[in-house]
Amino acid sequence: MQALSRPLRATLIPIAASMCCTLAPLCAQAAARKPVQVFILMGQSNMVGFGRVSDRGKQGTLEELCTKRGKYRYLVDGAGKWKVRDDVWCVKTTVGQKQGWLQPGFGARNHFIGPELSFGNVVGDHIAAPVLLIKASQGNRSLGWDILPPGSKRFEHGGRIHAGYKDTPASWVEGQPKKSVNWYAGKQYDEFVRDIRAVLDNPKKFYPSYDGRGLELAGFVWWQGHKDQNEAHANRYEQNLVQLIHSLRKEFRAPKAPFVLATIAFGGKALKGHGLTVAKAQLAVSGETGKYPEFRGNVKTVDARRFWRDKSVSRGGSGASSAAIPITCRIVSRPKRANSRSLPNRRRGSTSVIGASGPRINPRSTA
Repeated sequence: MQALSRPLRATLIPIAASMCCTLAPLCAQAAARKPVQVFILMGQSNMVGFGRVSDRGKQGTLEELCTKRGKYRYLVDGAGKWKVRDDVWCVKTTVGQKQGWLQPGFGARNHFIGPELSFGNVVGDHIAAPVLLIKASQGNRSLGWDILPPGSKRFEHGGRIHAGYKDTPASWVEGQPKKSVNWYAGKQYDEFVRDIRAVLDNPKKFYPSYDGRGLELAGFVWWQGHKDQNEAHANRYEQNLVQLIHSLRKEFRAPKAPFVLATIAFGGKALKGHGLTVAKAQLAVSGETGKYPEFRGNVKTVDARRFWRDKSVSRGGSGASSAAIPITCRIVSRPKRANSRSLPNRRRGSTSVIGASGPRINPRSTA
């Protein structure tokens, strides 16, 4: 089997399950000439993916679970090789450009996996149409600074003014000289959008088997939060996340496209302090809370804390990049049945089409 490394972090199974249920109604639709269903995956190192697939038989890797424990055989063919899907195409951008049919290897490097593996398998099985995953992610990035979305305003906290979109530096004291930095609030957001649009504008370049049938934006997946575990950003996280959802939907002209996210989970149920503030903010935007009526039925947050695994049973290094990584069996499981009643639903008009009959989400796109 191809060797990949490091188990992933806290919640690929619930992310995949949630989006699977979100999109279950698509199963009944015919695949013939249906637009390619596009999913945009964004976040920081959780989304980049550091899941070990092989580490000389050690526990908590994908290879060990599949070959020694007999689990998740749908990922392996009869010859013991990793299966390669022929209906789910993955484009990894921003961090290490890579594209191809979905299989292990679309994580941080060729020997890692990320959320795309389990997520792509789930939606590929539940959608009767070709699927395109576009993953734009970068480690060590905060929503409160690096990925700050357009429309975000300056705010005061702790005696400092904190940046609004395109401000620099991240914070300053009113009336005092500002520190010069080669960055601005929202620069990573802009780069994510740039990289995603590059794929949408020229699908044939990034997806060679694309046949001109059009691209339909089917949903967003977001997994991020570690870098926002400071007082100023944590207290602002909920407002920033709401703004992010609105901004992405506006950017891609998909006002009701399903949006699924997972909470941070460092320490599991022992998560506390600013981390807990971030997790609560992530849970607050979920549609079923009723706090944001416009998100009802189209935004879902999965509480990832129950999927935390200590690094002693989850192969990896130390700190934020490994301690939150669960054993891989929690990563690649697929739900037995979709229960869409409790999750966001796809509704007529909730997606937008590029290069096909219907509204275009990007005027610069070509079929």
